[in-house]
Amino acid sequence: MERLQKRIAHSGVTSRRKAEELIKAGRVKVNGQVITEMGYLVGPKDTVEVDSVQLETEEKRYYCLNKPRGVISSVSDDRGRKTIIDILPPELKQYRLYPVGRLDYDTKGIILITNDGDFTNLMIGPNSGIQKEYLVRVKGIINDMVLAKLEKGLKTNIAEYLPALCEIESIDKRNQSSLVRIILTEGQNHQVKEMFEAIGYPVKRLTRVRFGNITIENLPEGAVRSLSIHEVKQLRVLATEEKILKREPIHKYRIY
Repeated sequence: MERLQKRIAHSGVTSRRKAEELIKAGRVKVNGQVITEMGYLVGPKDTVEVDSVQLETEEKRYYCLNKPRGVISSVSDDRGRKTIIDILPPELKQYRLYPVGRLDYDTKGIILITNDGDFTNLMIGPNSGIQKEYLVRVKGIINDMVLAKLEKGLKTNIAEYLPALCEIESIDKRNQSSLVRIILTEGQNHQVKEMFEAIGYPVKRLTRVRFGNITIENLPEGAVRSLSIHEVKQLRVLATEEKILKREPIHKYRIY
């Protein structure tokens, strides 16, 4: 026996949290009867319907994609923009896959794709300690004193952000720009851009190079690959780590 919301999440329709909302709204039936009780138990022979559509338990699938710029992190878009589902190989489009979190339209880099609602909630839920690592090209010559503001945690008119880890990768004096590596455990909307904007360094280009233990290395832009069982297990462990980051210097930056 398992909880009804868990069965719905395992079907790949949505996350467990969203499944609870569907149950409360009276949109779920078990053996033809509307169920609004949270935690209702169902067995393997019980028939579950959401909005009158019977659920089927799908094989759990986990992928990572190197998302190009100009692609929206969604399964559809009412403005007609290209989505990550549009750029998947034809053989993957038959599955009900969706992104784990989001990357901005003009941001490229690693994003996970799955049909496992529980996994998605674990990765991007409020208690997740998964690290997200970015390379950020900003306008202006930045310095460690300025970056210290991000490492202490930052409060703006828009939001309050947890401490980040930052390292200057390089300084381009001729073009008056800097390349910064930043590691976060949060995933608020437009977070990286807003953090750098708040300290006076607008973002010119943004790439996510790592999500937990999954890196962009050896994955060409627009390419997708399956995650191994070991990688998925490790991601689940990493999600339980502490959200407050501890400083570990990466390396000294270069100036050119």
